[in-house]
Amino acid sequence: MRDLHLTAVIEREASPAPHRRKYFCLLLVIFLVELVAGVLAHVYYQRLSDELKQHLTQTLSENYGQPGASEITTSVDRLQQDFKCCGSNSSADWQHSAYILSREAEGRRVPDSCCKTVVPRCGLRAHPSNIYKVEGGCITKLEQFLANHLLLMGAVGIGVACLQTCGMVLTCCLHRRLQLHFH
Repeated sequence: MRDLHLTAVIEREASPAPHRRKYFCLLLVIFLVELVAGVLAHVYYQRLSDELKQHLTQTLSENYGQPGASEITTSVDRLQQDFKCCGSNSSADWQHSAYILSREAEGRRVPDSCCKTVVPRCGLRAHPSNIYKVEGGCITKLEQFLANHLLLMGAVGIGVACLQTCGMVLTCCLHRRLQLHFH
């Protein structure tokens, strides 16, 4: 009798049903967290866009080329060169910036990073043949870049969600099949 009781306990412990339930619950929790993250990203995208516009314009006018802000200057220069743009909304944004109004600008109308071909003091001439005159400025280019990458991340997220859903369905099928087998 004692051996029979011990065999029943071992068989019950060896049953993988609790592990399948845990696996299913874990997949479900991960799926729900990803779903919430996706919804929040979509909801706050417009807010991010507005913040980006405000801070980029402020950074260009107040911080570019200022002492102690070399990282900001380097970042803005790289942004303008990589995205082939000039200014937050247009090259005219630079007219009232602290940098252009300072002696360090040496009479430049835009920073040299606005130039199509960057050479020293090329920002003295703000002609469309010399600088990037993009409709909407760097903001538009940056928003397009973010939107394209968010679309890609969304597509990957949907693909992962489909795989997780398949995993949950297969876990349920396996659980049911093993339940029928054990009983």
